[in-house]
Amino acid sequence: MRVFAVASGVAWRMMHNFFTNKALLIPSIAFPLFFFTAFAGGLAGISNAPGFDFPDGYTAFQFVFVLLQSAAFSGVFTGFGIARDFESGFARRLMLASSHRSGIVLGYAIAALGRWLVVAGLLTAIAFAVRMKVSGGTVDLVGLYTLGLLVNLTATLWAAGVAMRLRTMQAGPIMQMPVFLVLFFAPVYVPLSLLDGWIHSVAVANPLTRVIESGRGFISGAPTEVLEAYAAAIVLGVLFLVWAIRGLRKAEAAG
Repeated sequence: MRVFAVASGVAWRMMHNFFTNKALLIPSIAFPLFFFTAFAGGLAGISNAPGFDFPDGYTAFQFVFVLLQSAAFSGVFTGFGIARDFESGFARRLMLASSHRSGIVLGYAIAALGRWLVVAGLLTAIAFAVRMKVSGGTVDLVGLYTLGLLVNLTATLWAAGVAMRLRTMQAGPIMQMPVFLVLFFAPVYVPLSLLDGWIHSVAVANPLTRVIESGRGFISGAPTEVLEAYAAAIVLGVLFLVWAIRGLRKAEAAG
């Protein structure tokens, strides 16, 4: 129970800071909306390319990517907050006051999920307001948003591990750049089948490709690669959980 008490305290503080600090709130909401508008609106002509046969149109095609992107970056931005807590000395005081320090990681993960749910809710509302076509049913949409949850958790654990090892805001690019590269070396603008050359090879090897392709299958009501997508997301989540816990141990050792 003490672990959950620590987690709830950390999560409440992070969420309170998020909702009361415009410098944190506005970028977290504005960036996904910008990407959704730029990709789904400005690039809509791509849907006329030969071989592009996504049944629900380009808006739904890009919505899935932007939704999963927002999940990942909500986790990364939470990592920025962790680094900020170490720079200010709050995280060290928190570790000294807590006998169950694994609850600290859990609290940050809960806060990251809360941030993403706000962004995802707004993004979804706007997508439906512009009459995005969705052929998937309730179960399909649950599958899509569950993938988003797993992406959010994985990105949070990655960023937390980096933040707890380096304990400075200067670690921000290290948290952000690998996530950015993994996202944009997946099939972002066209389906995997339309990619060619080295980018196709990289996308095939990219574990996030399975997640994005499966998410697009969910929204179109034709689930595909579901087991592969969930397996990839869960395996990455477990690996980065170990990464985050070891980062916590290094922060403890640093004092």
